[in-house]
Amino acid sequence: MESNYRNKDRDSKYLRAKERMENIKKFYTSLFFYILFIGFLAALNYYTNEWRYPWFLWAALGWGIGIAFQAAKAFKWNSLLGKDWEERKMKQFMEEEENKDNLWK
Repeated sequence: MESNYRNKDRDSKYLRAKERMENIKKFYTSLFFYILFIGFLAALNYYTNEWRYPWFLWAALGWGIGIAFQAAKAFKWNSLLGKDWEERKMKQFMEEEENKDNLWK
């Protein structure tokens, strides 16, 4: 029975690690395309008006915000609302329910 629990725990850890690795890979892929595309837009902006009006910065800012959120998810910078937070809250609520049940017994 105990070895079955260990196997499930190991599988769960493996799946979480795999999901985290996938998020990190997606982030680096997105970052690569961000740099490539924003570099292209910057060159196009320079070619068309020699940066008298740097319009490519609007695209860089908008897409950069998305990249920042993706990095926060991949590297778990947002611990307030991440999966760990969900698990902690679920555990807390279950313990509260269990304590409530024990009071009435």
